[in-house]
Amino acid sequence: MFQAASISKPVAAMAMLRLVQENKLNLDEDVNKKLISWKVPENDFTKEQKVTLRGLLSHSSSLTVSGFRGYAADEEISTILQILDGVTPANSIPIRVDGTPNKDFRYAGGGYVVVQKLAEDVTKKPFPFFMQEEVLKKLNMTRSTYQQMLLKRKLNSSKTLKEKLRD
Repeated sequence: MFQAASISKPVAAMAMLRLVQENKLNLDEDVNKKLISWKVPENDFTKEQKVTLRGLLSHSSSLTVSGFRGYAADEEISTILQILDGVTPANSIPIRVDGTPNKDFRYAGGGYVVVQKLAEDVTKKPFPFFMQEEVLKKLNMTRSTYQQMLLKRKLNSSKTLKEKLRD
């Protein structure tokens, strides 16, 4: 098993576009209208241009945090709110708008953390379960997950697979 990292972004985008298709989200609406448990902090940059799902999915929302280093197996995993606000044990700075949204492309993994929170708030489901139902299950991807903490059973089966590959 391995972490898919940014390869997972287009799959997440597809799931979010499904929510747009179902009229649960609008690509060009201020995401703060649908975010419940956290909001993109307002500042001078967001006065005229709001952060939208289109901007988040296309990396044009001028959000901070281009990428994340991840967590070792023995490290405490941050909650999504800790990551959004850069609070320990998060190992990244807060995700904030630091330029004019919808103006320029700038790769931002931080934008996809906002996408994750948006999906959770709109569907009322944890993101891994939303992705399992909306995408992975439908594609019969039984060995894929958006879960951060892998179950011991999966890790053990993964070790067995590695051992088999070595032989």
